[in-house]
Amino acid sequence: MSPEISFVNRLENGTRIELGNKYSYNVSYGNNNTCRGQFSIEVADKANPDKFKIKTVVIGMFEIKNDIPKEKIHVETYKELFPYVRALISTVTTNTGIPPVIIPAIDIEGQSIYKFEKNN
Repeated sequence: MSPEISFVNRLENGTRIELGNKYSYNVSYGNNNTCRGQFSIEVADKANPDKFKIKTVVIGMFEIKNDIPKEKIHVETYKELFPYVRALISTVTTNTGIPPVIIPAIDIEGQSIYKFEKNN
């Protein structure tokens, strides 16, 4: 699956902005020792998100071992996808003629990971 990207830049030259980030990362597990990581991020001007916003969704497929806890798989697959997401946002913004937007590193290991199990 290809990444999804949307980019809006309706700012006038010289406009100063303050960026905010919203992101999510989810892992779903499949058959045959595989999982699918989906990283979604939106970076937008806090005051005028309708004038400057970049959003992307990147999906990665991973082969996993059965004996690894899901929390560890979540962290490790995130670490694999994050550099690609960061580079994609930086490249897209740079190629439009503005300074690159570089999303800050996120310490996922320091975050609480919420796990919801579906009851059958």
